Formats: sequence, structure tokens, C-alpha cells
Amino acid sequence: MTSTVPDLVNRPEIARVADLIRPHVRETPVLRLDRADFGLAPGPMAVKLEFLQHSGSFKARGAFANLLLRDVPAAGVVAASGGNHGAAAAYAARALGVPAHVFVPTVSAPAKIARIRGYGAELVVVGDNYNDALAASERFRATSGALRLHAFDEIETMLGTGTIAVEVAAQIPGPTTLLAAVGGGGLLGGLVAGHDGPVIGVEPTGAPTLRRALDAGEPVDAPVGSVAIDSLAPLRIGVNTYPVIAAGVRDVLLVDDDEIVAAQQALWETLRVAVEPGGATAFAALLSGRYTPAPDEVPVFVLSGANRDIS
Repeated sequence: MTSTVPDLVNRPEIARVADLIRPHVRETPVLRLDRADFGLAPGPMAVKLEFLQHSGSFKARGAFANLLLRDVPAAGVVAASGGNHGAAAAYAARALGVPAHVFVPTVSAPAKIARIRGYGAELVVVGDNYNDALAASERFRATSGALRLHAFDEIETMLGTGTIAVEVAAQIPGPTTLLAAVGGGGLLGGLVAGHDGPVIGVEPTGAPTLRRALDAGEPVDAPVGSVAIDSLAPLRIGVNTYPVIAAGVRDVLLVDDDEIVAAQQALWETLRVAVEPGGATAFAALLSGRYTPAPDEVPVFVLSGANRDIS
């Protein structure tokens, strides 16, 4: 019988990868809170501080999983990114002594571009959006022989991101609901496969890649306009991530840009946590009222993405 992607991305494999990448990634902390801290009805909640991960986002988990599970040629790796994946690929490649070539669009934040350069990758800024950078990276791959590290649509990437669920299970005993932002689905796919409980995706209304795919029954093109355009706005959900997510996600919610910005502000005012728009998107579902947990439900919001200018 031929294995499908959901067969390959499963809890035992994620646990194995957690052991494999543990020497290279941080176990990021969980902060337990009360919803009343944010002016809501009292009830438990928590935030997973994944922006404290190496390179500033969860992407480091997938980058190390890819480099440790796949055969890397002498030409090294090539990645296209809105910024965070490029930084993670550059960081992991440097740590393992692998050449890295990263392509980003002009919309990438200066802080992300600086991080990629700081990690020693060969950087090319090209095109208006992620898909332009992806096309340029594919042309480079065809002539160089470098290994492609896709920003989200790899089995190994989901195995890496699923390790977040392994950590949460150890940090918060008992049932939890995980909420995370959706771009191409690399994070959400790993959480769906790795978490023993409900998982909810949250995406900007201006970049509804998962919502469009679920409505169509397959990955389809979606708009790419959002305040989180450099992290959550690929043209469509991944062909590998989609079946994993569709098989297990409880719901996908849409939040407006002003709600994302309000969530950023609330995290700063209440916790002194500064994350980029993509990092606050999942939390925006709670503050906006688009997600209302049961009184005794324990929602855990993955906060990822701290590659922004300090100002």
C-alpha cells in the first residue's frame, strides 16, 4: 500500500524527530495566564513563546528537521521566504556547516533581511512577493543542484513543527486546544498531527489560503494582501500540508488586519511581548471574539515571529 502524507506525518514520527533536533533547538517556555488579564471573562489560557526560538520563529524546527533527515548535497540548500523561513534556514545551515542560498521578496522586513545576512547566507532580494522569490529560487536550484528547503510544504517540516505539540503536552498536563496562524500550513500541519486534542487555524481575511482550500476541497489560489504579508500570505496552501490539516483541524478562523494589530498591541501592553503581525494572528482570534473558548477550556496560542525592528 502506498503511504499518504497523513500516514507519514504522525505522532510517533514527530516524537522521534523531537529527539533528533533537541540538541539544536530551544524548548520554548509556556506562560499560563487568565483571560481576565486581557479584559475578557475569567478562564485559563496560555501562550507558547515560540518567538524565543533560534532565528526568532518556529521555522528553526523545520529547518533542522530537513537538514538532519535529508541528504544535503555539496551545493548546500536553497530557500525562498518572506523572511522567517530564510532566517531559520540560514541559521540551521550555519550551525551544521552547510552553504545556504536564500531568496526573499522586496516586502520582507529589514529586520528579517538583516538576520539572514547575519547568519552568513547568500541572500538575493527579488520580486514583489513570496511567489516571485520562489520562482527565482527554483531557477537557481535547477542550475546549482542545491537542495530545496521549501518554506512550508515538506513532510520533514511538519515533523519538525509538530515538536511544539510535544513540548506543550509536557508543559501543560491535561487537555488543551492549540491555536496557530496559517500561511502555507507547515506549522498547523505539524500541530494537527502532533497534538492529542483540538487544533484551530487562524489566518488573515486578506490571505485566506486554508479557508479557500477547505471550501474548494483542494489547494487553490487565494489573495495575498495582509498586514502579515511577509509571513502568512503565500498564493495557496501546500499540497502536502493540506491533507494533513484537512484530516484533523477543528476549525479555521479569519481575523482582520486591525484585529491583528490590536492583538500585537495587547500583547505588548499586558505582557511586554513584541511580536510581528504573523506572530499575533492566532491570539487575535481570542481578543476579537471570533473564538470563544468554553469556561474551563485551556487554549494555548502559539506566538511566533519576533523579527521586527525594535521601534
